[in-house]
Amino acid sequence: MKFAAEIEIMPKKGLLDPQGKAVTHSMLSIGLNNVQDVRVGKFITMDIEAADEQAAHAAAETACKKLLANLIMESYHIRLKAL
Repeated sequence: MKFAAEIEIMPKKGLLDPQGKAVTHSMLSIGLNNVQDVRVGKFITMDIEAADEQAAHAAAETACKKLLANLIMESYHIRLKAL
């Protein structure tokens, strides 16, 4: 079976997010004074060929842990859907 994985990677709460801070500051400079605490992350999609959903999730989990996310500073969330 083929699955589409959507992976959202975000800085962990409580850690400094310099890119988010820069975007928040830029929002103020364009007149968006009501925008606060912007956090910037990554959104990754991939197609996975696997026997079942559990195997597809395991493959996405391995990709996150070994390549896509810095587990010290980032957390991730995986969503799967069958294609």
